[in-house]
Amino acid sequence: MSLHDDANLVLKAYEQGGEQAELRTAYLDHLAAHPDGMWKACEAGHLTASALVVDPSRGRVLLTLHKKLRMWLQMGGHCEPGDATLAAAALREATEESGIAGLTLLPGGPVKLDRHPIPAPCNWHLDVQYAALAPAGAVEAISDESLDVRWFAYDEVADVADESVVRLLEATRAAL
Repeated sequence: MSLHDDANLVLKAYEQGGEQAELRTAYLDHLAAHPDGMWKACEAGHLTASALVVDPSRGRVLLTLHKKLRMWLQMGGHCEPGDATLAAAALREATEESGIAGLTLLPGGPVKLDRHPIPAPCNWHLDVQYAALAPAGAVEAISDESLDVRWFAYDEVADVADESVVRLLEATRAAL
């Protein structure tokens, strides 16, 4: 099964209402119209995979200070040819950007979808967002893509991150 096929299956199984249902339809329409819709080269936009790294036992999340955007964000990025599934892409990105081995994705698939504009030529990121559970004693490390990585208490996230990260945290906590 191709990554494109996996993305279709994941999105078809994603059952949320309201704006999330509209995004789900938009993502599926995008994939139907763009066989290259999983890849950065797709100028109409492309799917990305991300994961919010959480430590529920301590009520905190790990965010990365993105090198290019200079914003505190969840871990994530572009799918790569070696990614067998969207979940695998999200877990790979979370592991690479957090430096934490042994992350596990929260069962049940993605917790949220988020579409945001990016500079041309790509135009849009259609992000499929997961939650990753940090193992006990997890120690983070700064990657080449980050200026910093830092743990934040749940109630601190709104003070440092934008609304999309706050909504992702809310969806993650609801899924926990």
